[in-house]
Amino acid sequence: MKDVILESVCKSFAKDGAYAVDHVSLEVEEGELFGLIGPDGAGKTTIFRILTTLLLADNGKGIVHDYDVVRDYKDIRKNVGYMPGRFSLYQDLSVEENLNFFAAIFHTSIQENYDLIRDIYIQIEPFKTRRAGKLSGGMKQKLALCCALIHRPKVLFLDEPTTGVDAVSRKEFWEMLERLKQQGITILVSTPYMDEASLCEKIALIQDGRILSINTPEGIIAEFPDQLFAIKANNMSALLKELRESSLVSSTNAFGEYHHVTFQREGSDKEKELLNTLSTDGVELKSISPTIEDCFIRLMAQ
Repeated sequence: MKDVILESVCKSFAKDGAYAVDHVSLEVEEGELFGLIGPDGAGKTTIFRILTTLLLADNGKGIVHDYDVVRDYKDIRKNVGYMPGRFSLYQDLSVEENLNFFAAIFHTSIQENYDLIRDIYIQIEPFKTRRAGKLSGGMKQKLALCCALIHRPKVLFLDEPTTGVDAVSRKEFWEMLERLKQQGITILVSTPYMDEASLCEKIALIQDGRILSINTPEGIIAEFPDQLFAIKANNMSALLKELRESSLVSSTNAFGEYHHVTFQREGSDKEKELLNTLSTDGVELKSISPTIEDCFIRLMAQ
């Protein structure tokens, strides 16, 4: 069963009519952990706001849990949880007061749905009397997730939930999502972090409001058409300049301590030929497997 459907959805905020979301279509299976992966300004938040009935699309159709995002907006709001990118809870209320408030809005209680949030809430329960505005970034994140889950939603939307938190909190958060998925909740996560893409069952790569590719992380990597190499030297800036000027090289991108390159043509001697043309000292070249980020950059270049 498809739990979320978008059909050619468009949204523009600009006077010149340029689209923030440009004919986006996607489908999310019931119980799936789906990632919307792209940089800031790619259109991720706009898509989530359309799906959660906070924003009307200019064109296209959206369905969430069999409800139309325009006609059935009241039903959708009862059945989805939404955690926006910015911390939006009441900062002057305590942890417990925030959670009780959101439970009351949905005519439920912490006790009624405690089994769903227990693994998350026990981590912040020692601070339940502390004001939300005084919590650390990781604690705010856990409280916001509890508030989004307290009414036991069918579909959960998390807009860049790990932005601005430490690496340990990011790891803990994704472990929490995996446990939630096991309870049958459909989860949509948006993130600018390419390393988080591999933690999703299926992902959509998005840039400038357009979907570049939709597949499993493994499927997107398998679509990378060229053999990929990592190369480094003593002077990385000079090496990058030489690589971009070389007629042997098809693409070059800086990746940490290495540059990632593909060649213009196939052939057993292409690596040796390139090494012979480089004047930079200390060159080291090796074949590597592409990452989601390599695939994203290639799709952007197209």
